[in-house]
Parts: sequence; C-alpha cells; structure tokens
Amino acid sequence: MKRLLCIVSSMDRGGAETFLMKVYRKIDKTKFQMDFCVSKQTPGFYDEEIKSLGGKIFYIPPKSKNPFKNFLEIKRIVKRENYNSVLRTSQQSLATLDLLAAKFGGAKKLIYRSSNAGLTGGKISVFINKIFSFLPKIIPNVKIAPSTEAAEFVFGKKSVKKNKVFILHNALNYEDFKFNKNIRNKIRNELNVGNKTLYGHVGRFNVQKNHIFLLEVFNEILKKDKNSMLVLIGEGELQSDILNKIRELKIDKNVIVLGPKKNVNEYLMGIDKIIFPSFFEGMPNVIIEAQASGVPCFVSNTITKEANITGLVTYINLKKTSKEWAEIILKSKIVRKDTRNDFINNKYMIENIVEEFVEKCYYL
Repeated sequence: MKRLLCIVSSMDRGGAETFLMKVYRKIDKTKFQMDFCVSKQTPGFYDEEIKSLGGKIFYIPPKSKNPFKNFLEIKRIVKRENYNSVLRTSQQSLATLDLLAAKFGGAKKLIYRSSNAGLTGGKISVFINKIFSFLPKIIPNVKIAPSTEAAEFVFGKKSVKKNKVFILHNALNYEDFKFNKNIRNKIRNELNVGNKTLYGHVGRFNVQKNHIFLLEVFNEILKKDKNSMLVLIGEGELQSDILNKIRELKIDKNVIVLGPKKNVNEYLMGIDKIIFPSFFEGMPNVIIEAQASGVPCFVSNTITKEANITGLVTYINLKKTSKEWAEIILKSKIVRKDTRNDFINNKYMIENIVEEFVEKCYYL
C-alpha cells in the first residue's frame, strides 16, 4: 500500500484541511492511505474520522516554539515510517522547510499545495514571507494550487506561465450538496427562521474573512428588509469582537452564531444567499459548495473569478460601502437552480480530482 504524509497545522475545519478530507474519503484505501502530521497538540475536528479510516496522526512541536525540534521530528517520522511522498499545505514560504526535512528523511516526492492567495499577520510576517519566497519555487518537485491566484502567490507568475504548477480544483461529492427541500425545511425549523430570507457565512472568525464588514452589510440589508436573518457558522480568534459588533449594531435578534458544523451541506440548503467579503482566498470551498446547492453567492472582487463555475457568483468591489453591497444583494432574486452539469463540465466532481490527486501525489 502506498502512503502519503500530509503536513498541516491542524486537522480542523479549514478550507485546505476540508479539501484533503474530501479526497481522503473517496480514495481507494485498499491501495492508498493518507497520514497526517500536525503541530497543534490538541485533537483536531477531523482526527477521529482520520483514525476510523485507517490514517495515522503524528503530533509534533510547533515551528514557532521550537523550529529545530520541529524539523528533526518531521525528518524522523518520514525516515521511520518510510514515506516516499510528503505533501505540505500552506501559503507561507517558510512552511517549505517541512519538505526539506522530509527530503532529509528520505522522501522522494516533495509536494507543496498552495492553500491561499494572501497572508494574515502584520508587516513582519509579510516581510519574512517575502524574504523566503524562493523556497517554494526550488524545494518542491510537485507544485499544486486550487486557483491561478493561489498558484501565483506562492510559486510566482513565472512558474504559472511555464505550466510548472498543477491546478487541482476544490471539488466535492455533488450528491452531498444537491438541494433537498426536506432538509432545507428541517434546518430552517431548527433555526426558527420561518419564511424570512436567511443570509449565511461559513468560515473561520479571523481577519481574512472580514466579518465586521459582513455584519455592517447585513445591518444595511436589515434596514431595508426586516424579514431577514443571518447565520454565521465557524469559530476563531475574533469571535468576541464579532459578538461585540453584533451587540453594537443591535442586530442580535437577527443574527445566529453557530460553531463549526459537520453538516454544513445541510445548512447551505437552508440558506438563501451567501455573503462572503473576504480580503483574499485561494479558492473558497464554501463558495463551491454553496453553488452545488444552488445558493447565490455575493463575494469580494479579490476572490478568484475561477470560483464562479455556475453563474451564481456575483463579485462586488471591496471599496464599495456596506450600503452599496446591501443594495446589490437585495436586488437579486432567489432562484434555486440545478448545477450538476456545471460541476461536470468544469471538472469539479470529486471522482475526477481523486484520480488527479493520486497521479500527482503517490507515483514517483
């Protein structure tokens, strides 16, 4: 059996981790296995599922606390477990050092998957990333990204132009997300939203996702249409700031804040419109998933145009005011359309992606 070691910060419900799990669930586990190396010491959202599927999870010291020990531990795991293929998912140039450690441990196939088209963090973080930006260009011998923007951010425009980066779509199992009216009614009953228009957002509560602006947009929507509700699915370091903003705008009766959910697909069936004003994204999983459920999505113009695979995505300039965003969103009609053919024609079905993933990641 061929085994692949995937190095990530933690196996929580981030976009990159969710993509890996979608592939993992569909991969032929009589021939291929996926193991995970994480630096978060507490159990991740997907840990139990990984173990139930036969995968191993290795916990190592975070690079931020002990970079030398982190490097040696990756090298030791790769050597001991005899991994030929190692994949690192990140958008930070220094993360490439994990692949260098894997190489010293004996790995032959060094795969870097860019997961984003920007960085959170201050000027120092951006500066360090720029200084070491040469690392992802020279260390990996397989370069993967979910979109052109994510590829250019990590590997540079030259690599993309020379076709040195393989675009691997954030595909999904379409049947899981296909609109179902009974599930929609179940979710809306649980949320007690009645016949109100339900707006939604799924994503980590951090700077990148721009929740404060999202709440300002919803506040403007609410001024025009009192029959509106907003559901936020996620968790993160800015949760208290977001809750404070909800209270400050006095919209707490119209906003539902939920933690991470295993059945996001069902919540998408209950949602009428997605508002997604991120500052940057590699290829947002939730926007692909929402389109599979036929949900109109209103996203910032910073997000790759490659995300619009069905015509359900409307791009709005982040320079526009919250009031202007609200006006554009309110004008659109809610039409639930079947998007299966769009997913097939654009190669976003998980079956296609699993084949490409296996070819790129397992065979030397």
